[in-house]
Amino acid sequence: CQYAFHVLHAHLHGRNEEPPSFAHVTTALFVTWQTGPDSRSGGWRLRGCIGTLEPRPIYPGLKDYALTAALRDTRFAPITRAELQSLCCKVSLLSCFETASSWQDWVVGKHGLIIEFSDPLVGARRTATFLPDVAPEQGWNIADTLEALVRKAGYTGPVTDVLLASLRVTRYQSSIAQCEYAEWEASLARAEATVCV
Repeated sequence: CQYAFHVLHAHLHGRNEEPPSFAHVTTALFVTWQTGPDSRSGGWRLRGCIGTLEPRPIYPGLKDYALTAALRDTRFAPITRAELQSLCCKVSLLSCFETASSWQDWVVGKHGLIIEFSDPLVGARRTATFLPDVAPEQGWNIADTLEALVRKAGYTGPVTDVLLASLRVTRYQSSIAQCEYAEWEASLARAEATVCV
């Protein structure tokens, strides 16, 4: 997440980011930007989240998705320089993809989900995903999560037992790194102090 802040900060200030120092691995990943904490609830609010379920080299994948989530998530206006200090970034590296035996074969808070199904109303193929941290953040149980995921996929009909039984569910896990702007800024100061010694 430190590198995601480097990338966004450099972009918003018209500079090139420094090359990353992390290992070159291939992974599925998501970058989530949040703003807050909210003065009423004390929680963070989603500001952008985009990634890929297909393995990509972490560089340039992390750079690409840090900027795409910040600037091109169509649910939100692009993040501005004025917002930087209020941001928190989460980078989720996805792994352990496996087919679930049913729509109930997963654990809230442990697994993310990908669903695929044929929309019985229009015959279209529908798909959607939630990262592992979405259900617990929303206070959802297994049934709530699947209903929300079916809606996210664009289905507008009734969520029946027949529809749920027809879902092809893939579950996965993630490793999450998270930092707030102040933590990133402090890490820059520590790095500069180390260079000056």
